[in-house]
Amino acid sequence: MDRKATAGNSGEQTRSDCLVRLRPLQKGGIILRLESRVGSLFGEQIRQQVQEVLNGLGICHAEVEMEDSGALPFVIAARLEAAVKKLGIGGEPWIPEMIPGNRYESTKDRFRFTRLYLPGNTPRMMLNAGIHQPDGIILDLEDSVAPDRKTEAALLVRNALRQVDFYGAERMVRINQLPGGLEDLEYIVPHHVHVILIPKCESPDQVRQVDERVRTILQEAGQDRVIYYMPIIESCLGVERAFGIATSSDRVAAMAIGLEDYTADLGVKRTPEGKESLYARTRLVNACKAAGIQPIDSVFSDVDDMEGLKVNVLHSRGLGFEGMGCIHPRQVAVIREGFRPREEEIVRAEEIINAFREAGARGEGVIAIGSKMIDPPVVRRAWQTMELAYRFGLRSDPGPSPLQTSETTDQ
Repeated sequence: MDRKATAGNSGEQTRSDCLVRLRPLQKGGIILRLESRVGSLFGEQIRQQVQEVLNGLGICHAEVEMEDSGALPFVIAARLEAAVKKLGIGGEPWIPEMIPGNRYESTKDRFRFTRLYLPGNTPRMMLNAGIHQPDGIILDLEDSVAPDRKTEAALLVRNALRQVDFYGAERMVRINQLPGGLEDLEYIVPHHVHVILIPKCESPDQVRQVDERVRTILQEAGQDRVIYYMPIIESCLGVERAFGIATSSDRVAAMAIGLEDYTADLGVKRTPEGKESLYARTRLVNACKAAGIQPIDSVFSDVDDMEGLKVNVLHSRGLGFEGMGCIHPRQVAVIREGFRPREEEIVRAEEIINAFREAGARGEGVIAIGSKMIDPPVVRRAWQTMELAYRFGLRSDPGPSPLQTSETTDQ
């Protein structure tokens, strides 16, 4: 029986990828038939890599046909491994080295104004995504990947986490809907992912399932690090259970809403005004604020309507959201600008913090600016505004919260 497996992509519009057809042999070593757009420059390196990867996978005899459109080594390795995996042969996975710049960590309270979605099976979109400076980059294994390409995408995302420079962006992966998404964790958890997005989340137990599996994989890998979660609420049931989901694990850092699926579940059409989703959005924001995590708004689906996006961002911020999803790099700057604190907000925050500190120095417990009393929640919001101003380069580092300083002094 002539067994052959195919992995990858080809065609005139394909860039930075390759199509691999692999047929195992009984003898003869590795036979590579290469057709490459960059063959004159890198043909020999490609041949050497194919030999190295297949040998590392435990394949010593095979015929390989490759259509290459400028794939980088981590892509070629993922495509070869996917073909081998489809045939059910080979041994241990072939995992590329982690580049030193990809070992940075994240924090639970990191700003997440913009997160850029990238299809998990399209390498060309991954390579320069970081230059657009999104706060987070989401390598998507769910909706953007065809059902029969899920394993290919998981292997590619694993290699990308190790080899692609994301320029300091938070490294996120959206897994598939549970229970299938639990299998995705094996591919991504050991490779320095920062945040796992849990789609179509409808119960706290789903988060706990992910949390339990993540902790087990990290322990087995000998890694003492924290991975955060961002459940995505996309159904009426999920909206009603929002607070329970938000508090299901101490590693839930944010929660997002997905309005395309939510409005479909509601049985209505999503509109630019968003009146049909107002209840769900405010319910999610309230649940997040009560749980002390970040509420993240849905994507804006019209990538050509920049004015509409600006209006949507301001409305989103007005509802209490602290970020949005992006489906195109051009949306990143618009969303970031929309969440940027305005000068009058910064000046007011400085006034509040200064008044609080001066009152503390005088030993006064009651503070007022004009006719408005200033209590700790107001001071906390003011300090958060100053932190934002610092993040956007509008002010210098505000230092520790004046509330923390006050509490330390009292002790």
